[in-house]
Amino acid sequence: MKLAKNIILNTDSYKVSMFKQYPAGTTGVYSYIESRGGRYDETVMFGLQAFIKEYLLEPITQADIDIADEILTAHGEPFNRSGWEYILSEHNGYLPVVIRAVPEGKVVPVKNVLATVENTDPNCFWLTTYLETALLRAVWYPTTVATQSKSIKNVIKGFLEKTGDPAGIDFKLHDFGARGVSSLESAGLGGAAHLINFMGSDTISGVLYAREYYGAGVAGFSIPAAEHSTITSWGRDNEVKAYENMVNQFAKPGAIVAVVSDSYDIYNATSKLWGEQLRQKVID
Repeated sequence: MKLAKNIILNTDSYKVSMFKQYPAGTTGVYSYIESRGGRYDETVMFGLQAFIKEYLLEPITQADIDIADEILTAHGEPFNRSGWEYILSEHNGYLPVVIRAVPEGKVVPVKNVLATVENTDPNCFWLTTYLETALLRAVWYPTTVATQSKSIKNVIKGFLEKTGDPAGIDFKLHDFGARGVSSLESAGLGGAAHLINFMGSDTISGVLYAREYYGAGVAGFSIPAAEHSTITSWGRDNEVKAYENMVNQFAKPGAIVAVVSDSYDIYNATSKLWGEQLRQKVID
């Protein structure tokens, strides 16, 4: 198993020593996750199920314990080898905790519990808070994305109701976030969180995460679209041919296609190339 998937190492350093810090006789620890408040009055919970399926459904092994002992001891922490080996022998390597949560995607007022965790074996009271780092990371980012996406959707919907048709709301905010986040996992979790509120996305990993961890099938949709390189590769003198190629390749009745048109002169492109030379082809 990769070290990054070893749940024993998926914590903050100081938590490794906490098994020695609770008072004698402790048998149970109960912790919870909430949004304490901030920019929004409501929170959209998301990400927990993906974490559980990815990190908690596989039991720990003796090899996991051994490597964790080696690394954490050298790191300067007292390692709870007996505690982890107890989990291995008594629970077949599965963590004796129960996690409860509100339904993912549910809108919850801030300052309310989103998820709770508690140990189910009194000998593993120390395990509850050991998981805090991983659990918070699992839900903090995707919940933030889902919450912000929901807030933006409310703003768009309000203006559509005043000025247009709210029927198309599901495609009014398109996700291109994959290139701007820290990792593939961030793109997957954030992209899936966005799909709670909208159906338009170019973040394929988000579609995959929604399918893999939430059984969502194909939850996001996109269209053929040009970028500057596919237009400028034709050369400025052949700019109209680049646009015409997009129409020839992808346009058909009812289809949507996006063609970036500001590589050279957006006004010339819209008024003359699209507005005159290609006008009838687009209509047809």
